[in-house]
Amino acid sequence: MRDQFYILLFCLVTVLQPALAQESDVEQWPDYSYELVEDRLSCVEEHIPLVFNERVYSFIDYFAVRNRDYTRAILAKKDLYFPIFEQVLAEKGLPDELKYLAIIESGLNPNAMSRVGAGGLWQFMPLTGKSYKLKQSWYIDERMNPWEATEAAASYLGSLYRMFGDWELALAAYNTGPGNVRKAIRRSGYKETFWDIYNYLPRETRSYVPQLVAMIYVIKYADEHNLQDLNSEKRYMMAHDTVHVSDYIHMETLANQLDVCLEDLLTLNPQIIRGAIPEGTSNYALKVPLDKADSLRIHKVAMLDSAGKVGKAELEYVARNTPGSVYGRVKQVYRVRGGDVLGTIAENHHVSVADLKAWNNLSSNMIRVGQNLNIWVTPYYTADTKSSYVAKTNTTSQSAPVQVEGGKYHLVQSGDSLWSIAQQYKDLSIEKIKKLNNLTSSNIKPGQKLLINM
Repeated sequence: MRDQFYILLFCLVTVLQPALAQESDVEQWPDYSYELVEDRLSCVEEHIPLVFNERVYSFIDYFAVRNRDYTRAILAKKDLYFPIFEQVLAEKGLPDELKYLAIIESGLNPNAMSRVGAGGLWQFMPLTGKSYKLKQSWYIDERMNPWEATEAAASYLGSLYRMFGDWELALAAYNTGPGNVRKAIRRSGYKETFWDIYNYLPRETRSYVPQLVAMIYVIKYADEHNLQDLNSEKRYMMAHDTVHVSDYIHMETLANQLDVCLEDLLTLNPQIIRGAIPEGTSNYALKVPLDKADSLRIHKVAMLDSAGKVGKAELEYVARNTPGSVYGRVKQVYRVRGGDVLGTIAENHHVSVADLKAWNNLSSNMIRVGQNLNIWVTPYYTADTKSSYVAKTNTTSQSAPVQVEGGKYHLVQSGDSLWSIAQQYKDLSIEKIKKLNNLTSSNIKPGQKLLINM
């Protein structure tokens, strides 16, 4: 009986061994020693010190072994943003290695938002972003703009380096703020290097510089660690041009008119965070695929007229009712007094506690005497401010479907677009309308009959 068991086991191993070997080859990563990594790092060190120690080694193990999928995802999209970083850093005379910092900050996600409100590839806090002219509103957040945010990050990093005269300290200050780095220097007895003040820095900052060194190593030696994923298609920034536009524009409608993928348009303009450019915008620099730029310039009036009629009222309503929104409000600053609680302050100013916390980046209801709170209140009703009190709804007239022989038709009204028509009927999309009516573009006109159901 025992002999039969071993024969069966041998047969099973013989059958499975090729498959196991193949799978092992796919996920195989070479052994590497501490000494080998140290030698490799010394070969790629340029302007920023790449100090190697057990802390750095543990992060290399994390990126190269324990979280290979994350590293492969970074490798697949680094060429989307690295050319932007490299150009800006070179123009400002800063070390090229700083481009890896965006990986640690955001994982190369231009719309990344942290729990404390830092946003974009370079994770600017709202106040710091504004100090570097990154405009932020409910519709547009320039912290998400790869080009503008990189310019701002390079300027900020340059100022931090001039402040400390040391790149590791400048990087630590980028993470925790220059005040905390100065405090750590004082507490250490005025030591002058990152590793000398390491134990006096906040916990997150202690990991920050080691992670950067580890990521530089892993990206540089990705092939040696078998990290390149041959099945993953690398992404590159598409060729594009800038067209200046004004007033409200619905991005999906514009994408349909240009016959481009909405995702491509938003990849070029990730700072447009609500799917539309707001009303009142003047001469906005919109990036569009290079092969569509001339078409937009030639047909700008017609395209923007149509894209300016979709979804405006709905977005304005959402803007007014989103917690933390400042849409249609004016700012007041309230100084906390003894006995104040967040609920009472909110009630006295006719705002919600959720709004107060969002406006002031509060993670709890705790406040202290003397603290300044930003409060955005609805202005008093006057002839100039009455629009703030109007809960606008879609006033676009809707046409009832006309039943005739051969199917149901929609009679196009003034202000209609393919998008707004598709919203009026069940199981109808822009693509289906185009297919039913043999349309090659999204242009329609009042009085036109569109087949919506056979």
